[in-house]
Amino acid sequence: MKVSVDQDICCGAGQCALLAPEVFDQRDEDGVVVLLDPEPGEESHAVTREAADGCPSGAIVVAEN
Repeated sequence: MKVSVDQDICCGAGQCALLAPEVFDQRDEDGVVVLLDPEPGEESHAVTREAADGCPSGAIVVAEN
């Protein structure tokens, strides 16, 4: 799994950071997503997919290897 984010379209909802804090964080100044782990381990795959699916702006893209 490879994860990418588009900070330009992120609306700062923060669901990704709540669901998968090992993969995503938010910038303090504006809440925009920060990708902590672009290739999370298998134990994080399900929650990472859930975060991507729930992203209201579609800023998270998950590519399966």
